[in-house]
Amino acid sequence: MSLPAAIPAEDAPQASKARQILLRRLADVVCLPASRINAFERAVTGDLLVEMLRLAPVEERGRVAARLAPLAELPNSLTRLLLRDEPSVAAPLIEQCAALSDVDLIGCARDAEIEHRLLIAQRRGLSEVVTETLLSFGEDAVIEAVLKNNSARLSQGAVEGVVALSRQSKGLCAPLLRRPELRPSGAYVMFWWCEAEERRAVLQRFAVSREVLQESVEDVFALAAAEGWSDPVSRKALQFIERRQRNRAAIDKSPYSGLEAAVAAAAEGMTRELVSEIGYLSGIKPLTSAKIMGDAGGESLAILCKATGLSRLDLQTLWRAMRRPELTADGEVHPDWERVQITYEMLAVDRAQTVLRYWNWSLSSALTPALLRAIREGEEEMIDEYSAPERAAMLALAENFGR
Repeated sequence: MSLPAAIPAEDAPQASKARQILLRRLADVVCLPASRINAFERAVTGDLLVEMLRLAPVEERGRVAARLAPLAELPNSLTRLLLRDEPSVAAPLIEQCAALSDVDLIGCARDAEIEHRLLIAQRRGLSEVVTETLLSFGEDAVIEAVLKNNSARLSQGAVEGVVALSRQSKGLCAPLLRRPELRPSGAYVMFWWCEAEERRAVLQRFAVSREVLQESVEDVFALAAAEGWSDPVSRKALQFIERRQRNRAAIDKSPYSGLEAAVAAAAEGMTRELVSEIGYLSGIKPLTSAKIMGDAGGESLAILCKATGLSRLDLQTLWRAMRRPELTADGEVHPDWERVQITYEMLAVDRAQTVLRYWNWSLSSALTPALLRAIREGEEEMIDEYSAPERAAMLALAENFGR
């Protein structure tokens, strides 16, 4: 007996009982174990189910997706259709289906909407290639969901990309600082635009000691000195490692008797020349010194003083020289000044030096002509061309040079 001619979809009943049963039966066939159905039969059934689902109401599509979610194997055509469906339909598969490959997830992320990407971002066990795809859209909500997903894995390139985005999207800073993939190079540059609590987290987690480094290369200092410090590569590395922070050569050339004298002079009024001189005497470049003196939060000033052996009184002198408030209108200690003092007390000298030297390395030594051009032009898409300190300089100074 031949089947009757097909009824046009627009004339079909909205809730055909036969269609509902047929959808369930076809889904049941797709769910059969490999001992009952081979791959080709499953694929053909999947193709037929796809054609029916295209015309099925969203509730039916959702029920089929939920039925198929526990499967370890799904026909590709069915997977593609359901993953790109309404979020309510795709959700059971994205959240539960172990059969989804990285290719499936990446295809869904690229072809579907932000709601789908949010669902994927919360899926357990995301690989580096999937998270890179999700982060590439630059959607704050999706990025934050990925960062909060402790089972997701991030590549270093992806982490550096989020560090760059966090300058404008401050809400990303806190979850990013909790990621195990974040390295000191990223954390130190994020410091400049982080809020107070996040800055504290940077210093507590990433302000590391250089003691092991110092012990490992102790004999190399004598070798480099015997060579007259002629090798610029080793000289730069040893400058980062050495225990002494202040620049003795700068002290000999300075119009001041020492760093404390330069700080005392600042009490009469901070000038551009004094900012540079304090930098030279502290063993950092004028650009680094200027960045510290202009830091809105002020914690970097405490780091400079602790790293160079300046006293609490010197810190207060610099704070006043920068015309920063010590008291509130009610006569209480100003929160900013209190926070700066706490920062000074909490850091060991060696750890403060690590932070200061990395800033100096990244904010000045790395400023090649190409990097300066990239900063001025805002060419953040070229960021992969540069080394870690160069990337740090690009990010930290982009706002200054991009105006």
